[in-house]
Amino acid sequence: MYDVAERSGVSIATVSRVYRNPDSVRAATRERVLAAARELGYVPSGNARGLASRSTGVLGLCFPDYADPDTADIEDDDAAMLYSDQIIRGMERAARRHGYALLIAASLEGGPESLVAKVAGRVDGFAVLARTVPTEELEVISRRRPVVMLAGPRADPSLDHLDHVEVANEDGQYELTRHLLHDHGLRRLAYVGVDDTSPDVEARFRGFRRACGEAGADTAAEPALRMPMMTQAEGARAADLLCDTDGERPEAFVFANDQMAVGALQALERRGVRVPDDVVVTGFDGIPLSRLVRPSLTTVRQPMVRLGEQAAELLIGRLRGQSGDEPVSLVLPVSVARRASCGCADTAAGTFGAV
Repeated sequence: MYDVAERSGVSIATVSRVYRNPDSVRAATRERVLAAARELGYVPSGNARGLASRSTGVLGLCFPDYADPDTADIEDDDAAMLYSDQIIRGMERAARRHGYALLIAASLEGGPESLVAKVAGRVDGFAVLARTVPTEELEVISRRRPVVMLAGPRADPSLDHLDHVEVANEDGQYELTRHLLHDHGLRRLAYVGVDDTSPDVEARFRGFRRACGEAGADTAAEPALRMPMMTQAEGARAADLLCDTDGERPEAFVFANDQMAVGALQALERRGVRVPDDVVVTGFDGIPLSRLVRPSLTTVRQPMVRLGEQAAELLIGRLRGQSGDEPVSLVLPVSVARRASCGCADTAAGTFGAV
């Protein structure tokens, strides 16, 4: 650092600010320092900085592994990006703006317990998707560093002291279902959820039931199907099961996420079932792939990138003492994308849910 300061003609403090808070240094000065660092092969030591400042300059994110093997063959990287990928993109973008790095831990079921302590011990703040980490561990972690909960309602009273960001799941599904009932005149709708009682998926099902109840349509207490995982393969299997059910086939397959809905579109095409002429298909999330499949998928778009950005901003605000004593709870709005899979031209309705 001394060598970089000498070569670029600035103080050691300025070199430090370039790496810790780059926006606080004028662009010309910042570039001169970085050019000198490149010439000298200088890389700041995170360990040394941590010893001096009692911080790591790193934020952590822990979530279940939502990887869908069915997207492995997609050549377009942006199209293959799923829910968690978009959250990572948003959180990394916001962290970088403030001079932080991001440490990611993705785990299969049963894995998070072994990773949580390792990740939490190496970061200044910690974001975690709901129900990824046991409540007891989160309580311990939150005593030492700020924690933000992502997605899912704050259902556990013992976590009321944590900052929390979610999207308007129930309102979004309500508006999408209402569109199918009122604008398309459908009545036999089948909701496809997941075995694991995901709080987000359950909130979406409540919105589905509310819209059906108001329209006088069937309001079953349980989804038509609960699949083991929310992947394309399980969506395809769900479509086959619904098509092979005795009696009248549902007029619409309402899936809890886009990945399952995309798999259903593929299965229906193989069976010669036309979408939307024979059956309507909808999803939830608004992943990039939902725009590119044929027919394009009617869905509820949630602000996944913004979800990650808000998590990082909340953590950094806590670390810099810019937040009050009370926990912050944000509900981000969603919007309905009306596309070809329900019989609409590609349009976007207004946003729903409180900010």
